[in-house]
Amino acid sequence: MYEILPEQVYEEQLRAATGGGGVIEYLLHRAKPHLPPWLAGIGTGLASLPAHLFWADNAAVTAGLTLASVALTSATWWAGKATSQQRRLHSAITVAASSGWFTAAAIAGPAAGPLPGLYFIGAPTLALTWNIRQILRRNPDQTGSGADGGLLEKVGLAKTQVTGSTVAPNKATFDLQLPRGELTHDDVAKALPKLASALDVPPNAVRVVNDPDSASRVQLTVVPRDLLKNTVPCPGPSHPGGSIADPVHVGIYEDGTEPVMYFPGDPAAARNAMHLLVMGMTGSGKSEGAVTALAEILTRRDVIVWASDPAKAEQTLGPLLPAIDWAALDMKSTKAMLAALQAAIPARTKWLAKYGYKQWEPACAEVQADGSPGMPYLIGWFEEAAKTIRETDDDVFTGIGQEARSAGISLVVSMQRASGNQVSTDTRASLGSTWCFGVRNDRDATFALDDDVLDAGAAPHVWKDKKPGYSYLVANGVPETLWATPARSYLTAREYLDWVVLAFASVRAAADPVTEAAAAKAAGHQYTRRTRHPLPGTTQPEEDTAMPKTTYDQNLDDDYDADEAFAGEPTSYDAEDDDAYDEDLDDIDPEQPLPEPTTVVHFAERPPTQPKIQLSPAQARRAMEELLDEFEAEGRTVVRPADFMAHCDRHGRSRSWVSGQVAAFVMAGRLAETGETGEYRIVRDEDDEAA
Repeated sequence: MYEILPEQVYEEQLRAATGGGGVIEYLLHRAKPHLPPWLAGIGTGLASLPAHLFWADNAAVTAGLTLASVALTSATWWAGKATSQQRRLHSAITVAASSGWFTAAAIAGPAAGPLPGLYFIGAPTLALTWNIRQILRRNPDQTGSGADGGLLEKVGLAKTQVTGSTVAPNKATFDLQLPRGELTHDDVAKALPKLASALDVPPNAVRVVNDPDSASRVQLTVVPRDLLKNTVPCPGPSHPGGSIADPVHVGIYEDGTEPVMYFPGDPAAARNAMHLLVMGMTGSGKSEGAVTALAEILTRRDVIVWASDPAKAEQTLGPLLPAIDWAALDMKSTKAMLAALQAAIPARTKWLAKYGYKQWEPACAEVQADGSPGMPYLIGWFEEAAKTIRETDDDVFTGIGQEARSAGISLVVSMQRASGNQVSTDTRASLGSTWCFGVRNDRDATFALDDDVLDAGAAPHVWKDKKPGYSYLVANGVPETLWATPARSYLTAREYLDWVVLAFASVRAAADPVTEAAAAKAAGHQYTRRTRHPLPGTTQPEEDTAMPKTTYDQNLDDDYDADEAFAGEPTSYDAEDDDAYDEDLDDIDPEQPLPEPTTVVHFAERPPTQPKIQLSPAQARRAMEELLDEFEAEGRTVVRPADFMAHCDRHGRSRSWVSGQVAAFVMAGRLAETGETGEYRIVRDEDDEAA
C-alpha cells in the first residue's frame, strides 16, 4: 500500500533513523498524510471551550449554531454529488457528527453529560475512518484516480472509475465509468495519445469504444505488443466452392481472429450489399490486399468478376486474369466496362423482379423454376481508380454506387488518396465500406475513415508505408468494436494464385445471358471480343463462354454488328492429349530397326476441298433469315440452336456467331421462348396479326 523502496534506499533511511532525531523525523514523514483528520478533531474540541464561555447563556446563538450545523451538513451533501455515493455519505456523516457535538458543547459545555465520552470515542473513530479510506485509496490494482495521482487522473480523466477488466495474453480491456456530466467519449479519445505515452506503447495500441447504451461508459483496449509484425501467408480458401454470400477472409486481426468481408446483402442479418473503398499510399500493401481478396472471391461458385487496372495493366492482376470474366487493362476498355455496368443494372433488376427477388441471394445463381439459367453475383473491381476518374469524370462511380446494390452488383474502388480533388463527395458517400491501409498523414486518414473511428484510436498515418498490409476494415457486417482494430492482410504467393485459377476453373460461374446482353449492347466488341487469358500451363485461352444463348428482354441497337460481336473466337485444345502422346513416345526405342512391312494399303485420292463461302456480315444475316424461312416452309414450329449449328460452314461463320443470330431473332420477334430451355417457337406472320 505504501511506496516500495529499493533495498539500498531503505537501508539509508533506517541508518538515518538511528541518528539524533532521525526516528522522529521518519515517523513524522510517514504520518504527515494522515494527520488532517486528527487535527480537525482536536481543533473542534479546543474550539468548544471559548464557544461555551461566550455563548452559554445566549439563546440567539444557540439557534444560530443549530441552523449552521444543519446548513453545513446540507452543503456537504450537495457538494458531494459529483463524487461516489460512498464518499458523499461518509463526508455528510462526519460533518453532521462534528457540528452537532460542537453545538451541544458550546451550549451546555464540553464536560456536560455524555459529551466528553462522545468526544473521546467519536473523534478518534471519525479520524481513523478517514485514515483507512486514504490508505485504501492507494490500491495498486485500481487504474483510476486517487490521492497518489493515478494513471487516469494524470491524463485528464480524474474521477473515472474502472468497473471491470478483461486481461488476455496480449490484450487488456477495461470498462470505464465516466463522471456523469463532466466527461464524455470525446474526452477519452483526446486523452488516448497521453495514455499511449504513459503506457509506453504505440499510438494506435490504445483504443476506445462507445457503450451504445450509455454515454457515460466506454471500453478502453490496450495492446502492448505488435503481433502483426510478421507476415502471415494465406492459409487457403475459407469456403472453397461455396457461395459469395459466405464471408470472404482477407487477413488476421491482432488478437488472432480474421477480418471478413460480406459482399451480398442479407435481410435476415439486416445487412446491405457492400460497396468498398480501398485506400492506401504507395507501398502500403494495398495491391497485395486486393489480390488476396480477389483470390478468395474466385474460389466461389456463384460470382463473376469484372476488374480494371488501366495504370498497371497486368502487373497487379496478372496471375488472376484467366479467372476474371472481363479484365480491362487500358482506358478504352475501362470506359466500356463502366458503360456495361451502368447498362447491366436495369437489366439485372428487371430479371430479379421477374423471379420475385427483392435483392440478390444465392438462389439467384441456380436454374430457375422455368428452366432459365441463374444470375451470378457481379463484382466490379477498379484498381488505380484515380486514373479512371481523371480521364472520365469525378462522378463516374456515383451512379453505379447508388444503384448497383439492388442489382446484385458490388463496386470496389481502389486508389491511393480519395481526396476531394480526385473523387466527389457523392461517390465517397455511396461507397459505404472502407478498407484503409497506411496513409501519409492524419488528414489523408479522414478521406477513408469516419471521425468516430479515428476518435476510437484508428491511426493509419502511423504506419505510412513502413508496415505493408496493416489496415483497418470498416465494412458492413464487421462489428463496430473491430473498426479501429488493426489487421494485416494475408500474403499470397504466385504459386497459390495459380493453384486458385486452375483448381476452381470448373467451379466458377460464367456470365449470365442477361448481363452479357446488356454488356454487349453497351460495350460492343470491347466486351464480346474481350481477351480470354489462358489457364496456367496452357497456351490457348479458355473456351469462350461469353456467347448469349437465351433470349433477352431488350432490343439491340440498329447499328449493333453481331458479326463483330461474336466472330473470330480462338479454338482450344486438350492438354491431356499432348501428355498422352508424349507418354507413347517414351515407349519407343529410337535404336530399334523398323519392322518389315507385311501389308500394303492403297488409299483413294483425297477429294478436292470445297472452298468455304465467305459472306459479308449483311449477307450472312440474310442467309440466316433464309434458313429460318426454310424451316418455316417445312412446317416446323419449334427449332433449337443445334438446328442452325449444322449450317455454320454454309455461312462461313463460327458457331458462336450463329448462336448470336438466334438470340437476335428472339429479340427481333422472329423467335419466341417456349417452356423448354433451349427451344424456340417460330413466330409466323398470322401470329403477329392475331396478337
